[in-house]
Amino acid sequence: MKKTAIILGATGLTGGIILQKLIGDDRYGNIKLFSRSKIEGLPNKVEQFIGDLLELEQFKANFIADEIYCCIGTTKEKTPEKTLYKKIDYGIPVAAAKLAKTNGVNTFLVISAIGANTNSTTFYTKTKGEMERDVLQQNLKNTFILRPSLIDGNRNENRTLEKIGLYVLKVLQPLFMGKLKQYKIIKAETIAQAMIHLANTLNHSEVIISSDHITTLGNNN
Repeated sequence: MKKTAIILGATGLTGGIILQKLIGDDRYGNIKLFSRSKIEGLPNKVEQFIGDLLELEQFKANFIADEIYCCIGTTKEKTPEKTLYKKIDYGIPVAAAKLAKTNGVNTFLVISAIGANTNSTTFYTKTKGEMERDVLQQNLKNTFILRPSLIDGNRNENRTLEKIGLYVLKVLQPLFMGKLKQYKIIKAETIAQAMIHLANTLNHSEVIISSDHITTLGNNN
């Protein structure tokens, strides 16, 4: 029997790649997108539910699938107001995990960030750490939290700070050996492939997937 997948953040870089991969994957018969805007030109196997993701509970009746890919995230440039930033980066993934628990969805994959830590003094990494903690508290059977380094890919938006960071890291990357490997730039394509692999194997003991491990999974599968 073919599977059903939910994607949160399909209009973004990594979520969009996952969407295209699942469209072409015969293991999936139904793909549900939850977003603020509609994506045109998608095949019939894709269902779109349009609304405010900050009020995810409104989608409860349709939030049923075999697995959930949560690729939600914003930036300081796009969302400078911290309260709204936290509602997006923390609130949406945690609300999704809670709905997954309520509706009996056993597999939940979410993109976090390298350095996520509830005790961090940096707002961004602290928010990601709190998100991870509260997602894990839902005790979903198959939970995978991916912590990528800086993500490279063709975005439809201008992220000036990320572009600067990517340039600097590309210059420094040859020096990243040993434990520093996890700080190497990672392609969105690699993250997407790793997430799909994790969702379809479920035999990985690690719940927190480091950036270098994401690279290994994404490039070898």
